[in-house]
Amino acid sequence: MNISDVIKEFVETYKPQNKTKTDWEEPLIAFASAHDPLFLKLKTVISETHSLPTELLKDAETVISYFIPFKKEIPLSNVNGQNCSEEWAIAYIETNKLISDLNEFLSEELEKQKFKSVILPPTHNFDEQELISDWSHKHVAFVAGLGNFGVHHMLITERGCCGRLGSLITNAKITPTKRPQKEFCLYKHNETCKQCVENCIFNALKIDSFDRHRCYEVCLSNADLYSKFGLADVCGKCVCVVPCSFNDPVK
Repeated sequence: MNISDVIKEFVETYKPQNKTKTDWEEPLIAFASAHDPLFLKLKTVISETHSLPTELLKDAETVISYFIPFKKEIPLSNVNGQNCSEEWAIAYIETNKLISDLNEFLSEELEKQKFKSVILPPTHNFDEQELISDWSHKHVAFVAGLGNFGVHHMLITERGCCGRLGSLITNAKITPTKRPQKEFCLYKHNETCKQCVENCIFNALKIDSFDRHRCYEVCLSNADLYSKFGLADVCGKCVCVVPCSFNDPVK
């Protein structure tokens, strides 16, 4: 079974089968060894409570990580106004459901091949006081080689940062992906861009700091606004639309 092909086909057929409003681009997939020493480092970088793959699956060998980019129309809709756009809110909700369904499907396919797996929720697995996750998809994606972090603290992949990340732990052994050598954030590359900071009109994001509690307040206000669609505790202004929104800006 080719995991990458399975993920791509699932995402490609999800919209017509589920009649979603959201459109997605082809996903990016990467693999990390469950024994990569960077996973242990996450306990220092994020929190001691951040799980190791082997703490969630005793005989874990691989962490499958993937990024599902939104079609450009979705982040383009989220440029103006203080609240996030309806399209952005719905995309968040529908993509979380897509990730949950995809992980269930991947787990079943792996089980057919006699492999075990552990499914991780797409979001809302964080401490609501500290706002720290026990399994950070974006940090796991970094370990797997999907990209690196921008000033906005989001992961920037070769296809940008406007989309959603998911991951799955398995005892199937898959060759790890090499981490990218190039810097995808223009500010970190040569300090020529601060658009994500300028986009954050709520003053939660600075060049050298991030007020996660202020950010979450804004996200909760959007959740109230769009509660009829589901739970949309998102904002996304910092990533819509900036040079790293859609692709690698560093040539």
